[in-house]
Amino acid sequence: MSRERLSSRLGFVLLAAGCAIGLGNIWRFPWMVGQYGGATFILIYLAFVALFGIPIMTMEFAVGRAASLSAAKAFGHLKPQGQWRQWSKATVFGNYLLMWFYTVITGWMFAYFVKFARGTFNGMSPDQVGATFGGHLGSPGALVGWMLFVVAIGFLICAG
Repeated sequence: MSRERLSSRLGFVLLAAGCAIGLGNIWRFPWMVGQYGGATFILIYLAFVALFGIPIMTMEFAVGRAASLSAAKAFGHLKPQGQWRQWSKATVFGNYLLMWFYTVITGWMFAYFVKFARGTFNGMSPDQVGATFGGHLGSPGALVGWMLFVVAIGFLICAG
């Protein structure tokens, strides 16, 4: 079976931007800017992106291009013997951590979208909306259900 490839430069740029920006930045960034000083926070944020994000992204691109394999197999292919093989395990573990985080947060988003579509938030004060979120967090069955819903959608998309 041949490996899939991106068909255009635009597709690559959009994929890279989606991975780099991430849900966490979209979800937390406006709050962090307002909480910690506006422009000062943005300057510090951009400095950390330049110091850490760009070198790590460049390394990931180099490993991916050189191996043309998944993250789980790339380091073992490039350096069959030695300590670099351990990075494959760290990469896979990091992907699992991200998956656990994003499936839960995306489940919250779906739950809130359904509540929004039903008109649950109409006429509520910010404190009442916060209490609704607290009630949602206090319901483990609903949290697991929404998370499984997200996993099922992701599975169907990947299977398609």
